[in-house]
Amino acid sequence: MSVFKRDKKEEEDSGGNPYLNLDKTSVLQEARYFNQSPVNPRKCSLILTKILYLLNQGEVFTTQEATEAFFATTKLFQSKDVMLRRMVYLCIKELSTLAQDVIIVTSSLTKDMTGKESLYRAAAIRALCSITDSTMLQAIERYMKQAIVDNNPAVSSAALVSALHLSSTAPELVRRWANEAQEAVLSDNAMVSYHALGVIAGSRKNDKLSTVKLVTRLAKASLKSPYSLCLLIRLTAQLVEEDDSDASQPYIEFIECCLRHKSEMVIYEAAHAIVNLRKNARDLAPAVSVLQLFCGSSKASLRLAGARTLARLTAKNPTAVSACAVDLENLISDPNRSVATLAVTTLLATGAESSVDRLMKQISSFVSEISDEFKIVVVKAIRRLCTKFPRKHQSLAAFLAGMLRDEGGLEYKAAIADAIIALVEENPDAKETGLAHLCEFIEDCEHTALAVRILHLLGQEGPKSRQPSRYIRFIYNRVILESGPVRAAAVSAVAQFGAQRPELLPNIKVLLSRCQMDDEDEVRDRAVFYSIILDSGDPQLINDYIINVSQPNPVLLEKALRDHLEINPDVLFDINSVPTEEEPKENKEPIVEMEVRKPVQMSLEEIYAEQLAVIPGIEKLGPVFKTNLPVELTEAETEYRVRLIKHIYARHVILQFECINTLDDQVLEDVHIRLECPPEYEVKSEVHCQKLVYDKPGSVFLVVEFPCAFLGSLGSFGATLEFTVHDCDPTTGNPDPGEGYADIYPLEEFDIGCSDQIRARGAAEDFEQTWERSSNAPQASDTFVLPQNEANEAAQAVCEHLGLPKAAISGEAVKEIRGGGVFRGGAPVLVRARLVSRGDGTTMQLAARSPREDIAQLILAAVG
Repeated sequence: MSVFKRDKKEEEDSGGNPYLNLDKTSVLQEARYFNQSPVNPRKCSLILTKILYLLNQGEVFTTQEATEAFFATTKLFQSKDVMLRRMVYLCIKELSTLAQDVIIVTSSLTKDMTGKESLYRAAAIRALCSITDSTMLQAIERYMKQAIVDNNPAVSSAALVSALHLSSTAPELVRRWANEAQEAVLSDNAMVSYHALGVIAGSRKNDKLSTVKLVTRLAKASLKSPYSLCLLIRLTAQLVEEDDSDASQPYIEFIECCLRHKSEMVIYEAAHAIVNLRKNARDLAPAVSVLQLFCGSSKASLRLAGARTLARLTAKNPTAVSACAVDLENLISDPNRSVATLAVTTLLATGAESSVDRLMKQISSFVSEISDEFKIVVVKAIRRLCTKFPRKHQSLAAFLAGMLRDEGGLEYKAAIADAIIALVEENPDAKETGLAHLCEFIEDCEHTALAVRILHLLGQEGPKSRQPSRYIRFIYNRVILESGPVRAAAVSAVAQFGAQRPELLPNIKVLLSRCQMDDEDEVRDRAVFYSIILDSGDPQLINDYIINVSQPNPVLLEKALRDHLEINPDVLFDINSVPTEEEPKENKEPIVEMEVRKPVQMSLEEIYAEQLAVIPGIEKLGPVFKTNLPVELTEAETEYRVRLIKHIYARHVILQFECINTLDDQVLEDVHIRLECPPEYEVKSEVHCQKLVYDKPGSVFLVVEFPCAFLGSLGSFGATLEFTVHDCDPTTGNPDPGEGYADIYPLEEFDIGCSDQIRARGAAEDFEQTWERSSNAPQASDTFVLPQNEANEAAQAVCEHLGLPKAAISGEAVKEIRGGGVFRGGAPVLVRARLVSRGDGTTMQLAARSPREDIAQLILAAVG
């Protein structure tokens, strides 16, 4: 037995990565060994492995280096070693995108592809299709068709997968292989059948009628491959989503039939499709029963699949999941932490108010055993529970506070703080409790960003509490003990108390005077700034610079400042012309996910900024005020699709017509728009789209000047798409010789309304005080009779006309709209309306206030 004992040093040496410290230059030097004859296959395989490792690690090869390595590798075609030949194919695939003249090995690969050695054929097909361009594919088309129906499953599958990759560059060519692929769909081999169905479905994705025929035919056939059945279920579910009529009932019956299949994979795919399609709990019952059985399976993968799908269903239909409560409670102690976390979050979302305390006790021990990633998922579920059961805020806040005291990273602590902050903002009864927990947390908070955010919240909510003075001590302690950024945030929070609580103002002034001696510039500057504003005693000044400070979008603010300095630095900069920070919109149907990702929130202005840069002289228009949501000007199934994006500036509007050509046998050139606009508008310039190829969007831009009078800015526009058509080869996309012919395409009319020109928002908590402070501003008011019978429906229509969010609507029997915003050019505006249903319509009293009377009149004109 001593022969099998390994030395301790040998064990330690064998655990590392042998390719960790590879040097590209030395590996390329080793590759010159390929030019010798004969060669050692094992040594060559090792060198090729090193090259592949460097490429997959992101090592950058120059064109010359890649070309030299590529042609050195081709010398190894002379070797008959099977393993070495497979490595050669892999290297050819990886180097073909970097090297030059790779097409020279086509003959060798074609010979291997059509040879008798089955071990080479599949790999040769994959390598050949990766290096051959669309113009030379026709030369091997006959061989590809033969390979698709080959008796060897590896060869057939390789040809089908290569066809899938080629469908993005040569769709017409792959479409001609459909007959062979249909024959392969009925193959006994599971993967061949699956890949063949993928090729056929991909070639028909733009032809709904062909897809319907395919699904109808295969639903009646008995496919043996579970992978093919899963793909067929997805295609069927897609057809049901697009057609919600009774004609889709046979498709639904086919999916329900798959719930009784012998393959667990197919059963889950069918249940998953039904869960995503059905809205009624009764229709969901068969799928939920299957998922319930999965939750009790001995296989961890099935338990995870069942728990995850039930968690997703909870967001849309929690009553359908309530029957699985017992099974989900059994999963809380599951050894797989992912399964346990999903079970906990689902129970939190479906549990009744009476079971909240019991659930909290059950998961208290569970939370301490999982990682921060899973804890964040649990915290988000508890946050939704706070919204669902506001009366349970005491126990939920206490549980969150206990989690806040545990060890954890910044993301975990931030998620808990977000949950408590949301509880404070949404539930007035929980305000005191939540603020107390946050005050206790910042005493020991080691994360600067989190402390700053909590101090900001204390400055907003603390002055409105019953005992505001109790929070000042916690805030001022941060000035004494913390770092510069936290001290600066504490100064801003203290100033909020002085601005909103006159009885505390003398003490606040003393604290601010002490802060004026701070070592940090930012802290001193803020203390002096707030002290001077509070000493002035001007309510309007205090409101604008301490209480309700507008927060412009920082990216657009920087861009606007750069443009201002380049164009007209001598003119005063108007910060009101910069869009404010918009809150990210919540998903309509939140989904419980195990992977926690932070989506990058980008405003529409940022998304289209790069596209607008092509317009000559755009910097002279100043900063963009607002970019509106796109408006479709054509039907969805037409040959040319056009949508309009309106970019609003202070004195101009840029109309961006985003066009897509859906015809693969045409290329459009010199695409432009003939605009029929009201007489008050004036078209200043137009940027044509020089070329519009198949399925690639292109844009036409028109710069239009607004009328001098705001009231004249409401109007309807007509538009016609004009272009020159060149017929082309659908396979290559190359236009036929000739001049082409001119053609037009009429578009739907569109309007520019009040909502396009205003950055609106709902009413803040101090709307009444703001409305009273604006009593001296010009006001326009009138009474309207609206056609809607219900006041709520009428209020929503008015908000849509004015661009106000639905959150601006309040009240029950008497609906009230309260909101405001900033009009293009920077003038603020306030809107107030009362709506009462009268049976045969709705009566509305509408009032608008603005420093500019014509803007107030415009608000009324937009509704009338």
